[in-house]
Amino acid sequence: MPATRGRDVLGATRARATRWGALALLVRPAYIATEFVVAAATVGGYDFVVDSVSRLGEVGCSAAYCSPRHELMNGSFMGFGFLLVGGAVLLSRSLGPWVTGLLVISGLSSIATGLAPLDQNATLHAIAAAPLFVAQPVALIVLGARLREDQPALARALLATGAVTAAAAVSFVLSGDGSASGALERLALWPVLVGLAAFAWTRLAGTAPGRRTH
Repeated sequence: MPATRGRDVLGATRARATRWGALALLVRPAYIATEFVVAAATVGGYDFVVDSVSRLGEVGCSAAYCSPRHELMNGSFMGFGFLLVGGAVLLSRSLGPWVTGLLVISGLSSIATGLAPLDQNATLHAIAAAPLFVAQPVALIVLGARLREDQPALARALLATGAVTAAAAVSFVLSGDGSASGALERLALWPVLVGLAAFAWTRLAGTAPGRRTH
């Protein structure tokens, strides 16, 4: 009986961890809305195709450009970064050690990005943000490979998303301040939010096949 109760408690604890981890990842697509909210308040005009996300977090203002809601943007980088770290840790049994580690690195990178606004120290900002663009696509590809047998449709979607976001990240870096740098950056970031949320939904809804415990 004590052993049975112990297993029941452990199972309930794991179930709660899974639910909270899934909810953390399901909330993260709301990040996209914060970009629009912050961009709507900019002075001097902001273009989602041309301008980088980081411009929304610039602290300083000039006659040509100002982002009055920069605190919301930088706070968003940090808040959604914490959600990624927490969600990855709580879902580590499903994600596996490699994906968990990559997502924790990504979350910490997002937090660091919020602490280092672009116009305060461009070099530090670039160093803080770089791991995010590398670790996230790799995490999606590894997760897709992990799920190929149990959830083939989701696996294919994650593999495709990882490939697209990786290509977009490389193109964004190579484009510099090109005419489509903002669009490329968002193509490297936004689909990851949706891909991880889709994975989280299968954990929350209990639709993942039960024949293997990840």
